[in-house]
Amino acid sequence: MPLSEEELRLLEQMERALLQEDPKFASTLRGTTLRRSARRRAIVASAIFVVGVAVLMTGAITNTWAVGIVGFGVMLGSATVALNAARGQQVAAAANGRTAGHPSHGFTVHEGGKRPRARRQRRTSSGSFMERMDERWRHRREQNGGF
Repeated sequence: MPLSEEELRLLEQMERALLQEDPKFASTLRGTTLRRSARRRAIVASAIFVVGVAVLMTGAITNTWAVGIVGFGVMLGSATVALNAARGQQVAAAANGRTAGHPSHGFTVHEGGKRPRARRQRRTSSGSFMERMDERWRHRREQNGGF
């Protein structure tokens, strides 16, 4: 059943009010998702990165250090934008309920800032010399926090 003119007018009025109050949410409802825009930014940043490589190589070939520095700056800036866009894709995917990596990329926070350690059982057999040395090395690394 089609909407009446009164209902259409009210609907358009509500859409305009929504657009004025929260344009980001309105663009999401329209179909321009955050994930799509983040992907677009990542692709454009990747293309600019390739241009930066070309400028850097041009500076190296012509032996003009200023051109090389500009190329490196372009590469650095575009890589930063691309990484932020990739992080934005993951956040948008997680917000939509899709399975994607958490923006922390596998880092977790533990109580007290320390990692829980799994207790190892000591072997009763002595094993070979190399096995004992490996075990001692692992034990020292665990005691020193991985260093």
